[in-house]
Order: sequence, then C-alpha cells, then structure tokens
Amino acid sequence: MLCGEEFLLVTTTISPSTTSHQSSEVIKFAIDGMTCAACAARATRVLRRVPGVLEASVNFALERGQARIDKDEVSSNQLSDVIHKAGFEFSLIPESTSKWAEERRVAAEIELRRDRFKLRLAIFLTAPLILQHIAFLAFGPDAHVMPFLEVALATPVQFIFGARFYRAAISALRSRSTNMDVLVALGTTAAYGYSWYLMATLGDAAAGQLYFEASAVIITLVMMGKYLEAKAKRGTTEAVLKLMDLRPEQACVSKEGTEEWVAVDKVRKDDLVIVRPGERIPIDGDIAEGDSDVDESLLTGESMPIPKYEGEGVIGGSINGAGLLKIRATAVGEDTTLAKIVHLVENAQSGNAPVQRLVDQVTQVFVPIVISIAIATIVLWFSLTGEFGAGLIAAVSVLVIACPCALGLATPTAIVTGTGAAARAGILIKDVMTLGQTYKLDTVVFDKTGTLTQGKPLVVSLESIQGDTNSLLEFGAAVQQGSEHPIGKAFLEAAKAQCINLPGVKDFKSTTGFGVEGWVSGKQVLVGSRSWLRQRGISTKLGEVTADLWESNGRTVVWVVVSNSLQGIVGIEDRLREPSIAAVAQLKALNIQTILYSGDSAAVAQRVGRLVNIDEVRAGMRPEDKVQGIESLRSKGHLVGMVGDGVNDAPALAAADVGIAIGSGTDVAMETAGIILIRPDPQLVADAISISRSTWRKVYQNLFWAFAYNVVGIPLAAMGYLSPILAGAAMAMSSVSVVSNSLLLRRWRPRAISGMKAE
Repeated sequence: MLCGEEFLLVTTTISPSTTSHQSSEVIKFAIDGMTCAACAARATRVLRRVPGVLEASVNFALERGQARIDKDEVSSNQLSDVIHKAGFEFSLIPESTSKWAEERRVAAEIELRRDRFKLRLAIFLTAPLILQHIAFLAFGPDAHVMPFLEVALATPVQFIFGARFYRAAISALRSRSTNMDVLVALGTTAAYGYSWYLMATLGDAAAGQLYFEASAVIITLVMMGKYLEAKAKRGTTEAVLKLMDLRPEQACVSKEGTEEWVAVDKVRKDDLVIVRPGERIPIDGDIAEGDSDVDESLLTGESMPIPKYEGEGVIGGSINGAGLLKIRATAVGEDTTLAKIVHLVENAQSGNAPVQRLVDQVTQVFVPIVISIAIATIVLWFSLTGEFGAGLIAAVSVLVIACPCALGLATPTAIVTGTGAAARAGILIKDVMTLGQTYKLDTVVFDKTGTLTQGKPLVVSLESIQGDTNSLLEFGAAVQQGSEHPIGKAFLEAAKAQCINLPGVKDFKSTTGFGVEGWVSGKQVLVGSRSWLRQRGISTKLGEVTADLWESNGRTVVWVVVSNSLQGIVGIEDRLREPSIAAVAQLKALNIQTILYSGDSAAVAQRVGRLVNIDEVRAGMRPEDKVQGIESLRSKGHLVGMVGDGVNDAPALAAADVGIAIGSGTDVAMETAGIILIRPDPQLVADAISISRSTWRKVYQNLFWAFAYNVVGIPLAAMGYLSPILAGAAMAMSSVSVVSNSLLLRRWRPRAISGMKAE
C-alpha cells in the first residue's frame, strides 16, 4: 500500500501554541550593567512584577532577555523604565540583528580594551602593596612601608577603580536587593575602613597591622576576574559571530548587461548576481548560468566542496570555487538561510534551562545568607577570642569568596558553547527545552523517504496492460503535473528522458495517503495504490503477479488507470543514503532503540530495514498512523525522537518529544521540528544526541564546581584559613574556570564529518 509518505504531499501547518492572551507578543532586549547572576535574577524579578508581563527571563552570560507581554497592558518603554530603575541599561533587539550585533561587538571590544587599561593601572598601584606585605612576612615590621604610602596607593584603587562596585551596590540596595557588588563593596570597605581606624588609634605603630593591601588586592583581583570572564564569554558566542561574518557586505549585480557593485542590503529578489571564483556568495539563489564547486562547510558542516550546476540552489555565505556563477536571487536579507540559522542559534542560546530556574532561586537568597554568615563570623570570633580585627578579616574573606557569578555562568555558558558547536556541524537546535530533551532520548523513529533514502525515487520498470509503455508513462506523468511529491517528480523525469510531450491536466485532485487523479486529453486518469483502486471498484487482477514480484524486490508499485480501466503498473525505487547504515549503528552504540515508520508496502520497508539493520519496521503507515505510533511509544514511558523530511512528517515531528527535520529545512520543518539538520546526513541524528549529552555533562560539571567553591570556601574563610587576598583570587578563578570548562565543548566534533568518536 502506498501512503502519503511515499506518494502524496501533505501540507500540514502547525499552529503556534494558543494562549488566552490573544494580544501577546514576545520582545527581545539587551541588558547592560549586570555583574553577576543575582543581577540577572533581580532584573527578571522586577520584569515579572510589571502588570501585563506574562513571562520574562534574563540570560546573564549573553546579557540578553526576553519577555512575553500583553500589548494592551504594557509597552517596551515601560519595561525600559523598570529596568533603568533597577540600575541596568535596556535596549530593544531589532528584527534585523546583523548590524545591531556588529555594533554591539565593536562596543564590547572598546569596553574590553578600556577595562584592560584600568586593570593595568590597578595592578601598577597594587603591586607595591603586595611586595611590601611579602617583605613584612619575610623580614618583620622594619620591612613594612609607612602607613601614608599604603593609603596613597590603596585609595585610588578603592574609590576610582572600585567605583563601579559602589555604583552597582547602591543600585541593588535601592531596589531592595543584593548582588556580588554588595559583597565586594562591603568586604573591601570594611578592610579599608578598619585600617583607617587602626591608623587613628595606633599612629605609626599601626605599620604591619593594616589591611589596605587586602582591599586593593581584592578589587584588583575582582577586576581581573571580570576581565578574563568577559574575554572568555566572547569565545562562547564565537559560532554566532562567525556566522554573521559570512555574509559579504557587497554584491556584483548585473542589470541590462552592465555590472554594478551594490551593498548586499540593496539586492532584491530576482536580481542577477555575479560571483567570481573564490568569492563568497552574498544571497540565496538558483544558478542561472555556470557551474562550480561550492564550499558550504561553515554553514552546513559539510567538509568537501559540493558540485553545483545550472538550475541548482546555493546558500548565501558559502564560498564559490573555480567557476564563474550567475545567480538569480531567491532570498535576500533576513529571509536568507544564513539569517534564519543565526536567528535559530540565537534563540536557542537566549533561553533559560529548567535547572537554571533553581540556580536563579538560589542566587536570590544567596547574598543575604552570605552577609548573615559574615556577621555571625565577626560575632563568634570576638566572643571566642576577643579579637575583633581577626574576626573582621575572616568576615571580609567570607564576603569576597562567596560571589555567585560562577553559579550564574554555569548553565548559560555551556548551552551557548554547545549549541554553537552544533551549529558549526550543521545541527540547529531550536531552543533550550529541545536541548534538554535530546540527551534523554531512548528511541528514535525514522521516516524512510528522504531520510534513510535519498528521497529522489526513480522509475526503474514499466509494464503495460493496455497500449504501450509510452502511453502508460504519458498518462501517468501528465496527471502528476499537479503534484510536488518526489514520486510525481520521478514520473515527470522519466517522461522527460523519453522526450514525451505531456498534455495538460484538469481538475487535479489528491487523496492523502492513496493517490492522485485528474482529466488528461478528455479521459479520467487515476494514479495511486492498489488498495485505493480497489476502494474505487477497479480490478487490479491483471497486474498483481508482476506487482507482487516487484514489491518482493523492494520496489514501490504505482498503478495507472485510464477511464476506469487498468492501463499498467510502474515500478519506482528510492536508493539508500550512503550514511544511513552508519547512522543506525551509531544510535545503537548510544543504546538507543531504532524504528522505521514507512508508508510504503511491507516488502519495500522491510528491505530498507534489513539494509540499515534497524530494530523494528512498521509499514503501510499514513501520517496519522505515525502520530499514533509515537504516542503509543510515549505512553509506555519512552522518550521519542522523530526524524523526518519536515513535510509529510510534520504531525509526527510535532508529536515526538524531539522532532528532527533532515535536509535543507522547509518552512514546515522550521515551525515543527526542534532540531534541524542543514545537511541531509542521517548520521547527524546521533551527533545531535551526542552534543546534547556533552553539553549537559558540562552544565552539571559547572554547577558542581560552582557550588563546591562556596561550600568549601565559605567555611574555610569563616574559620580564618583563607586570607581576603586568597579569597579574592579563588572567587575570580571560580568564574573563569566555569567558563573555561564550557569552552572545552568547542573541541567537540561530529562523527558524521570527522569519523572520530565525539566527546
């Protein structure tokens, strides 16, 4: 039996999830001025308090946020006012992000250079304080510098370079919240102020007992940590930045025989663009003239250049080889494949994972708890030892080491790096929820046509019952002129190869899962499955012996009826994709069950199943049957991934826990699937699961180390085993180590390209 997968195009539209707020919209924005995870939690909290804000989240690592709002109740200007009052800068992210992202990148580079200059000055002033402290420990009080010199060196660090911490701390306290800056400001001010108190009471005898170097070193170390953190975070977004760099700024457009270089934004659909050897293709289009090898590696992960000929499509951002190409633009600006890829990657990186919600809740109460521990430390030290100074320094160490930055960076940096690595391999993960589901999959269901097979069926045999094979092919191909399905195209290609001039078709109609019909040269023509013809009361007896033989050999059999009389049968064969066998083997190596759902006959489906060594084969399945099959698997406790071509399989893609669209990605695939594989290579399915597992492994590693720093460090600091300087160094390195651990994901390589075991 033939069904929609193998015969008919089912145009299914997946509507967005409905909501009771019909006037809701999602706005995306950038937030500047956040210094730690507590800032992001505070920004999220103040946004959610605004009437009309239905959902809100802020990503600390990316310095971005998004909110779903009721347009009738609240505007973006009101959100901007709320964020400004909380002490942060708010700016909307425009629809066209390329120029905006470039401006942000330039601004970030300038800010990074400015921070580097300030850091060098702070180190210059702090270094003598560290050296004199070392000399004091080695040679005694005589090696200590005069107190006024300590003041001269420490004061600019405390109040000029440390001003950023005071400003941020005041903003936090005004909004009745706390963050890392409150901890740093409290700790360094306590050490600096206590040193002045000792100078005032002891005079010159205070030499060697002051803590100016502690406050200066803490501020310098925090500055260093933030600088290294910002520099490392840029590496996590490298994938998106590289994608944005792919589009050329100018294009050579041919108009009326003349060539003109114009800004790529000025290129319009149907313009003829000339791309010379070695140049980067500026737009999506079809080759109007010429042929060449095109390097699409940075877009699709395909390591080898792909031969492209006249009439074939090319992707903007890919590199032309040795041939001169004239390309007719089919998509420009934000409609190009490259722009859509960038949007998908950014969307995946902007979301917050469920585990991050727990982290956000922890950070909301974390700083107040730390301040309470610091106060308790002073009280206990003074009560037990009578040494207020030692207790104060232990409390300062507690305040400094307890920065929650590492907690805030643990999840988003791993997600950003992981999704970026996936994008470079041609795996587009639509959102964080999909990433979080993919690594749990235990069952993967494959569609057959266009997934495990090439999706380009060929007519391989004809048997005429009435008339000759040319008339059989003529009628069969003529009615298929109204179809876009691959089998319909196989008929048309076969007729073209035989130089058959096709008459027109009238009253074309398709019946999902069964066949097509229409009027050709005044005769009604039906082309479809055996069961469909039987339902119409048409005998198939004369062709059944041959049909059974063909089907036993794995061919798809299509029946052609003219004026209610069987004209003949056509044998169709769809060849297996070369990587399909390896793809199934890789999934089995990951302990994942593999299933084939095919709408074709049992013989055809079983043949493909045997070739790829799949665990289970189910044939004769219409689109609705596939949905029921997936729902049955899920009801038994399986987490199911569905792999399809994103057209007829749209309902099944939506029904699965994770929908994976293979191929170039149609509009239906973009709307329905959680993962889009740019390159039609089924091995990328196992790679998608692999990168998801690697990413979540990094998330949990990061969270472990972030908590470990505080669980171990705070008690040690409270007991006096960590000086403020060591506490500052540990705090700075905690964030850097978390980001650096996430950056290791950039070493991940897909098996589909490298042939090596992924990390």
